[in-house]
Amino acid sequence: MTSTHHIILLAHGSSDRRWCETFEKLAEPTLNSIENSTIAYMELAEPSMDTVVTQAKSQGASQFTVVPLFLAAGRHLRKDVPAMIKAISEEHAVTMRLADPIGYNPQLGLAIRDVVQEELAKPAE
Repeated sequence: MTSTHHIILLAHGSSDRRWCETFEKLAEPTLNSIENSTIAYMELAEPSMDTVVTQAKSQGASQFTVVPLFLAAGRHLRKDVPAMIKAISEEHAVTMRLADPIGYNPQLGLAIRDVVQEELAKPAE
């Protein structure tokens, strides 16, 4: 049975494949543990949100939650992404909701703290 709800982890995108690979690696735990989740890029890389929605809709999805892999809500999240979501949802007749950027979640601050503590525990070279 296919779920009608799909999660899109949205990264900015880059023409540099190494940049995209970094986000794909960060997304792996989520993609491996949450069914019907996909990474997409706002621009400069594939898959785009439109590509993901097209594919997921063909598999029965009708509701989408877009989780921005952004630290804060700048111009892209205040203007560009909502406009993209509006256009895509109208074109495909689906419901799309934009979640807060991951940087708003205090859990990310704790993860950053843990990374810094790991770095501090490494011996000096």
